[in-house]
Amino acid sequence: MRIIGVDCGAEKTGYGVIDTDGSRHQLVSAGIVRTNTAEAFEKRLNVIADGLRDVLGAFQPGVMAVEEVFHSINTKSALKLAHVRGVAFLVAAQAGLSVSEYSPLSVKMSVVGYGRAEKQQVQMMVLSLLGVSQKFESFDATDALAVAICHGTQANSLLLSGTRA
Repeated sequence: MRIIGVDCGAEKTGYGVIDTDGSRHQLVSAGIVRTNTAEAFEKRLNVIADGLRDVLGAFQPGVMAVEEVFHSINTKSALKLAHVRGVAFLVAAQAGLSVSEYSPLSVKMSVVGYGRAEKQQVQMMVLSLLGVSQKFESFDATDALAVAICHGTQANSLLLSGTRA
């Protein structure tokens, strides 16, 4: 199964594409879609949409996994993040992909085994699970890969238990 994980952000939206059978994960691509904070917000949303469309076109994932909004951020940040998530959902729908959402806690539990893991711990485990040594240009890419790995693991668990995703 090929999965794209997305870590939404108004300045940097991370993406990570993996191939997985649910227990073994292989890196396909990872990076960020960076926006210019001096531009109008609607233009930044368009840059994110175009960037995600390019990634979907290039790597043809079968499903998208997105991290849920973290609840303790301020209201203004949460609203901007919700807009970016809306763009990601729209791009996925236009490409015919289903979207699964995971809380930051469940992503960290799935990847690290500890729900309060720091970004460096998540990065270290993502690199280990993917069998790569290179660090990515941003924690946003690492977080997106963690979301993709979480989805692959969760989807595999549901298949093994006989439950439909």
